[in-house]
Amino acid sequence: MTSTGGPPTDSAELDAVFAETVRRTGASIGALYLLAPDRRLLHLDAVCGVGAELAAPWGTVPLASPAPVTDAVRDDRLVWVGSREEMVRSYPRTAMVLPYPLALVAAPVTGVRRWGALLLMWPAARPPYMTGRERANIASSCRRVARALEEAADRGSPIPLGGGTRVVPAGTGRPSTSPESAVADFVERLPGGSCALDLEGRFTFLTAGACELLGVDAGRLLGTLPWQSLRWLDDPAYEDRYRAAVISREPVAFTACRPPDQWLEFHLYPDASGISVRIVSTSQEPPPARVHRSARTPTPARAGHLYQLTHLAAALTEVVGVQDVIDLVADQIMPAFGARGLVLSAAEGGRLRITGHRGYSAETVERLDGLPLDTALTPAGHALGTGIPAFFADREEMRRTYPKAPQISGAHAWAFLPLIVSGRPVGCCVLSYDHPHAFPAEERAVLTSLAGLIAQALDRARLYDTKQELARGLQEALLPRTLPEVDGLAVAARYMPATRGMDIGGDFYDLIRLGDTAAAAVIGDVQGHNVAAAALMGQVRTAVRAHVALGTSPDQVLAKTNRLLADFGPDLFTSCLYARLDFARRSITLASAGHPPPLLRLPGGDTRPVVAPPGPLLGIIPDAVFPVTELALVPGMILAFYTDGLVERPGVDLDDSIADLARHLARADDRDLDLLIDELVSEAGTTGQRADDVALLLLQHRAGAGRARPRRGHSEASR
Repeated sequence: MTSTGGPPTDSAELDAVFAETVRRTGASIGALYLLAPDRRLLHLDAVCGVGAELAAPWGTVPLASPAPVTDAVRDDRLVWVGSREEMVRSYPRTAMVLPYPLALVAAPVTGVRRWGALLLMWPAARPPYMTGRERANIASSCRRVARALEEAADRGSPIPLGGGTRVVPAGTGRPSTSPESAVADFVERLPGGSCALDLEGRFTFLTAGACELLGVDAGRLLGTLPWQSLRWLDDPAYEDRYRAAVISREPVAFTACRPPDQWLEFHLYPDASGISVRIVSTSQEPPPARVHRSARTPTPARAGHLYQLTHLAAALTEVVGVQDVIDLVADQIMPAFGARGLVLSAAEGGRLRITGHRGYSAETVERLDGLPLDTALTPAGHALGTGIPAFFADREEMRRTYPKAPQISGAHAWAFLPLIVSGRPVGCCVLSYDHPHAFPAEERAVLTSLAGLIAQALDRARLYDTKQELARGLQEALLPRTLPEVDGLAVAARYMPATRGMDIGGDFYDLIRLGDTAAAAVIGDVQGHNVAAAALMGQVRTAVRAHVALGTSPDQVLAKTNRLLADFGPDLFTSCLYARLDFARRSITLASAGHPPPLLRLPGGDTRPVVAPPGPLLGIIPDAVFPVTELALVPGMILAFYTDGLVERPGVDLDDSIADLARHLARADDRDLDLLIDELVSEAGTTGQRADDVALLLLQHRAGAGRARPRRGHSEASR
């Protein structure tokens, strides 16, 4: 993330509205997030009251991640977090990278379309609640920001994304960089003092006394960061105190030792324009935790990098599949380290198979895919074989060892990070840059640590994807791949696995052709959505088919299947609905084993549940009897068979849910049954997260329509 020297012309009006919003609300920090075109990411477009480097961990935020700004955009609501305790409780991942006392609000920026979110932060001293007037002011400000974005788009100069984060000064619109203005700000904050820092942490003013205590002339300190120009302050703990002052806007103090033995007290007093620092010599005993590091002590990583690592580590714990890992590395890790290209490879059979990439052409990826681990073309295999990361700061450094590598990708710097889990090579992550990149020691340390986290996430993701692929294969083998042609009958079916678990379940459907004048339809639901449920489902479906082939009546089909399951003694319950459609007699015969009633839609649109007294669930009572219900088979009528996953909702009566489904079916267009299924599934709210699997089978009698085209049974598991 970078800070530009000044906002571009097309963003001037937006920046003015944004800065005015921060000032009017009394917020100490403001951030404007804009939605990416693919609607998957929020980009940090502008910040106010804080430096761009400090905001780096939040440069891009996946819309699916749990955070105040994402909740504000997804739910189109104002999100208020009144304290650090509430932050830990509601957004623990955000709390890890904002471990400071503060309050914040995230509000959606919505106009003619949803643009993103506005984030405002206050010191914890403000009241832990928002008044109605404050909420109205923030909502009004968000509308003004949306109008500014829309006007820029109408002028043909929309705000560009991905070009870095603009730092917008609060109120004046002009950064205070001159020594004179820095001195003036300093005098306003303290009756006397030693030095001043801007919000980026750089020295803007030092007194002669400050230079004497720090042991360095002002000319060598002005414009530098304390932890870079004063090596004895190069400790993440000291930098974190600065971060705490900037974010919390509260005074902070710490003690540090200037070699060899001079202890100094630093008192930081922040406000919206910078930080006043008072430095005094002290003779008190230093705290045990404060140990002066010698010049030979390795330099620790920057506090910002550590927070960034914590943030990314938390994100990696939430990924599920391999594609999730690729997206997270590309959307968050690449921008965080300024990389422009990514290749993520997995070690398979002695070769590097590319599982994901960004910023590379298809021709380059094809050339790199499948290289042997001992390849001399790129350093990837050597890095993976030795477990040692390889960093190349420029093309010449790469060319000396791997002459062909620079010509392959066209990049100018590379980081090859081996992905190792418990000594076992998993793959290699390659980050490339479009300009020379020095890779300082602390960045190498952070990238190396991050590689271990990526390796763990990738290994888990591959196991998950393998399990899901096996589950999908098993589910597809147990469900009918196609439904048979039946003269005068239009058919559509859908299976959707539960989203929690293995993407496999016990719901099933089937359509069986019985000569030229009859057909049988069956739908069932085995309790659970795991391998045991799927295995029992396969046994039930096979048993039903075997008895149907013998010409058995619907009640006896269920009775014989029930006795078979009772002999097996399964621990799972099974519901089943069986219907025989006789086109010659124009009748339908139904029998149910504890299954939800089918829906009947007549040609005039009248739709209702079929009154069919059910028998007990299969496999419980060996000698159970299953009542039979008969209906007239009318041209144009639709029968909808479904499992309870389509209609069961927490806190809603099952009969009410079935009635709602009947109303949706009555209103729906029946000219295409596949589209009709899509509409029913969408109206039932089962297109997102599902606690149970869902099966749905639609039959429409189209007398005189000729032979219906064969229909494939659709499963979301195979899509």
